[in-house]
Amino acid sequence: MQNLTPRQIVEALDNYIIGQADAKRAVAVAIRNRWRRQQLDDGIAKEIYPKNIVMIGPTGVGKTEIARRLATLTGAPFIKVEASKFTEVGYHGRDVESMIRDLLDQAIAMVRAEQAEAVAAKAHEAATDRLVDLLLPGSAEQVAKSFNLDGTFETDPQAEEEAAQRRERTRQRLREQVEAGKLDDREVELTISHKPAASVMFANMGLEQMDPDMANMFERIIPEQSNTRRMSVAEARQVLIEQETDVLLDKDKITDEAIERTEQSGIVFLDEIDKIAVSSDGDKRSGGPDVSRQGVQRDLLPIVEGSTVTTRHGVVHTDHILFVAAGAFHVAAVSDLMPELQGRFPIRVELQALGRDDFIRILTEPDNALTKQQQALLGVEGLKITFEPSAIEAIADLAAQANARLENIGARRLMTIVEKVFEQINFDAPERVADGEKRLPITDAFVREQVESIVQDEDLSKFVL
Repeated sequence: MQNLTPRQIVEALDNYIIGQADAKRAVAVAIRNRWRRQQLDDGIAKEIYPKNIVMIGPTGVGKTEIARRLATLTGAPFIKVEASKFTEVGYHGRDVESMIRDLLDQAIAMVRAEQAEAVAAKAHEAATDRLVDLLLPGSAEQVAKSFNLDGTFETDPQAEEEAAQRRERTRQRLREQVEAGKLDDREVELTISHKPAASVMFANMGLEQMDPDMANMFERIIPEQSNTRRMSVAEARQVLIEQETDVLLDKDKITDEAIERTEQSGIVFLDEIDKIAVSSDGDKRSGGPDVSRQGVQRDLLPIVEGSTVTTRHGVVHTDHILFVAAGAFHVAAVSDLMPELQGRFPIRVELQALGRDDFIRILTEPDNALTKQQQALLGVEGLKITFEPSAIEAIADLAAQANARLENIGARRLMTIVEKVFEQINFDAPERVADGEKRLPITDAFVREQVESIVQDEDLSKFVL
C-alpha cells in the first residue's frame, strides 16, 4: 500500500468529490490504520482487526465515487460489488464468497502487471530476437551445405563459417531496423498458442461457484489450441512480448504475493447494502424476498467477521480485509440489519444531500467536472467552449429544481441537465467549425432556453430528466 497520511488521502479525494468531509475522514483513517497495522510485530498485528465502515446517504452524493477513488489512491486490491446481486446458498444468484475470489483475481492482475514491468526489458529483447528469426528464416548450416550427385549433403567448414558471419551481420542489420520501427509494416507468419479459459467454456455451468479442485481439473484437461496468423511486425511484436513475459514470470510467486496482498490490504466495497436489510414492517407483509435477504446477511456475516475462502489459487483468509458498505437506507435503516452484521461495521458516517451551492462547486472545482469534460470533447472538433458564471449557476438551479420536483438523485441530475444543454451543440459541432465558428460562450439565457421548459413541464420532465 502507498504510505499516504489521512490528510493526504482527504486532499486527494477533494480533487474529485465535493463536501462529505466526515466520510472522507473515516475512510482516510481506516486506510491509514491498515498501514499502521502492517508496521507492527506479527503477534499484535494479528489481533488488530479493521474497523469496517457503513456510509449512509441518498443516491448521487458521492458514496461510490469515494470508493472508486480509494482504489487508485491506495494501490491495494479493490473490488466494488452490489449486495443485491447475492442470494443465499441454494437460491439462484452469486455466492457471497465469489467477491473474495474476484478480489484475489484483481490482486493477481495487479501483481502480474508489476512483475511484468520488472521484466519488460528482457521480454522486449527476447521478442526482438524472435522477430528477427521470423524475418530471416533458415540457418547458417543449411546455407553452407552443398548437394552431391549421389544425393548426399556435405558441409564445407570454411563456407559454414563465412555463412555464419554473413548471417550474423544480416541479423544485426535486421535487428537495428526492427528496433527503429522501419519494418513495422512488413508481414510475418506467427503461430499463436492459447488455452481457452474454463470459465468461458463452462459459463452456463457456473464454474466460478464450482469446487476449485474440479475447476482446476477442467482447466488441465482442456487442450491447448494453436493457429497461424499473418500480421504486421508491429502487431507481432506485442504478441511476442506477451509470450516472452509469460515465460519470464514466476506464476507461483505471483499467486503467493497476490494472496498475501489480498489478505493484508484488500478492500471490498459493498454497495446497496440497504437492499438486503429487512424493514421493521417488511417481514410482516412479505415472506419470500425477506427470507432471501436474511439469508444473504447470514452468508455475509462469516466473510465480514473473518473466515477462509477456498479459491482456484489457494485459501484466502478474510480476517483483515476492509469492508466498506454503503446504502441510501430510504426504506430500511442500519438497525434493520442483523445485529451480528451491524456489529461488524462499527464506523457509521452519514453523507449529506447536495444542494444548489454544492452543484456549483461540482461543476467548477473537481478535475473531472462535467463542464471540463464537455470543453475537452468539443475541443477535439476545434470548438472552444466557455462558460459564463451565470450559466453555471443556471445549470445548478435547474438541477436543484428537478431534484425537488422529481426524485432526488443528487449530482447525477447534473449529467442529465448538461447533456440536454449540449444536445444540439454536440450534434452540430462539425458543421459549426466548418462554417468558421471557433468559439461558443454558454450563457444563462442559453441554458434556460434548452432546459427550463422541460423542468417546468412535470409530465415531460419525468421522461427527459
